[in-house]
Amino acid sequence: MNVQAGDVGAVARVATRIRESIEQVIEGKTDVARTAVTVLLAQGHLLIEDVPGVGKTMLSKALARSVDATVRRIQFTPDLLPSDLTGVSVFNQESRQFEFRPGGIFANIVVGDEINRASPKTQSALLECMEEHQVTVDGQTWQLESPFMVVATQNPIEMEGTYALPEAQRDRFMAKVSMGYPPAAAEIAMLASHTRSNPLEELEPVTDTAEIAKLIQIVSGVHAADAVLRYVVSLAEATRATPALMLGASPRASLQLVRAAKAHAAVHGRDYVLPDDVQLMARPVLTHRLMPSVEASMSGHSAHQILDSILASVPVPTPH
Repeated sequence: MNVQAGDVGAVARVATRIRESIEQVIEGKTDVARTAVTVLLAQGHLLIEDVPGVGKTMLSKALARSVDATVRRIQFTPDLLPSDLTGVSVFNQESRQFEFRPGGIFANIVVGDEINRASPKTQSALLECMEEHQVTVDGQTWQLESPFMVVATQNPIEMEGTYALPEAQRDRFMAKVSMGYPPAAAEIAMLASHTRSNPLEELEPVTDTAEIAKLIQIVSGVHAADAVLRYVVSLAEATRATPALMLGASPRASLQLVRAAKAHAAVHGRDYVLPDDVQLMARPVLTHRLMPSVEASMSGHSAHQILDSILASVPVPTPH
């Protein structure tokens, strides 16, 4: 589709409304809120990783409440079964037929709390859902609602009773963000407002699924020049070639980086992608997919630092 200036203007306006809605609950985290909205418009999934008590679940709930959509919250625990997520076929005694009862994954926005507390078997039940937006149970395939987004949280420091997400699972998440501690002024404002009432309960939707579906179509039509696509591939190839990484970016990572860059451009009112969009989205989109080599880890180099050096070394395309 041909994207007009007015179309991306609509994307920018709605994205701003959603971000401002989230910021009524999460103080001082504009960049994190903007990334969450960008991932939603890019048809991706978001992983939020940080220490306890910094608002991971609150952010995911605020995003869900800001869109008038079906929302399910799933608390991941070691005894959670795959069928709790996908659904199960139950025999109806009256009709003498098996009936499908949908699981928690059947919603527009699924909030998965502490995803790394579920067993690998349960985690793997999400793979088909997140990649193909469908569920297969007993040989029958069921389509998930559209738009569909998984917002999952995980705690990186309480390792007892947790199961690290495998590479295939991490690769399904378009982006990973960390909340970090709020600035002092934002924390004071939070103490003043959150002790009087719960702002999450007062949050009203600022858009609906029909509008989000239209905006997703607009975002997909944002122009990415051949030079920008070559730049994305060059970054991916650099992650695969460097000895500092055991595992580089997959072709899926390249594809999701382009989608995220398109959404970032549209959120900022542009109908074309700049290299700056790619660079700004590269960290949240690529870092969690990269695995440093043993030598790099022993030298104290993190995936984030290695990616920063790659971004600094790969030539950026310039307009002719």
